[in-house]
Amino acid sequence: MHNPFHFLERFLFVLSELLFYPVILALTFLVFYMVYQGGVFLRLLLERKEGKDFYVDFFLERLNYLKGRYTQRAFLIELEAVITDIELKLLKRLDRVRVVVRLGPALGLLGTLIPMGVALSELAKGNLAVMAERMVTAFTTAIVGLACGAVSYLMSITIERWNKETLSKIYYLAEKEGLESKEEA
Repeated sequence: MHNPFHFLERFLFVLSELLFYPVILALTFLVFYMVYQGGVFLRLLLERKEGKDFYVDFFLERLNYLKGRYTQRAFLIELEAVITDIELKLLKRLDRVRVVVRLGPALGLLGTLIPMGVALSELAKGNLAVMAERMVTAFTTAIVGLACGAVSYLMSITIERWNKETLSKIYYLAEKEGLESKEEA
């Protein structure tokens, strides 16, 4: 008996094979992206060990710039705008790493399942060499995807903590300045 869904099954099989090379390219890009993000992470780590924090310094510069230019109410509004801008930039920095936490394992899984389908097809034909080659590719992509996700997760936890420390300092400085400007008024 002929399977009425054979055409659909074949279509999905061909479609998954077509997705294989984009998945491999995306995983390769992800590895290079994580190397780049690792460099950014190390730079941030070294700066923090030296006691530097770019966003706190940026906030202090903006604070000094705003002090003499606005009345008390306008100053507080501008100060809030600066803090919001910094919060968004810190969130964006975190999201650059956090996206790989999900994307790495997802691409690794795709890179595993697609060649396994081909490997099973080749096993049915008795072609063990192609099957073995596809299984190696399948496991390699899984390892790479999971490694990218794990490293990204560890980096995101640390960056999130650093962001909280930075925002805590900024909130303290803003509150202190807000109180001082109220006393002057």
